[in-house]
Amino acid sequence: MIRHDNENGSVTVTAGVYTDIAGTAASNCFGVKGMAARSVTDGVYHLLRKESMGKGVRIHFHEDNTISIDLHIMVDNGVNLNAVGASIISEVSYVVTQTTGTKVRAVNVYIDSMMIG
Repeated sequence: MIRHDNENGSVTVTAGVYTDIAGTAASNCFGVKGMAARSVTDGVYHLLRKESMGKGVRIHFHEDNTISIDLHIMVDNGVNLNAVGASIISEVSYVVTQTTGTKVRAVNVYIDSMMIG
């Protein structure tokens, strides 16, 4: 968690806030079907519902009050993977920084599956 101090007091932002913001920002990008999570039982990646999208996001806190974000996603068939990845990195970094005031050191996008149909 990261603590932001100002003249009126302080605000502590937990990992859950970052996962929700990053997951929503990534899901709203063109070509993204949704967040993905690997099933422990069968090893297959599954599309997560909106309420459990945080399972596809991992937040890493650094000593200098920055964060790194890992996103596991599913994409639509036929999209340019490089363009989708670049769009997600840009959007997630911007939205997280604007909403929380926390500097994002890195956004790592893992495309786990492609939805066909």
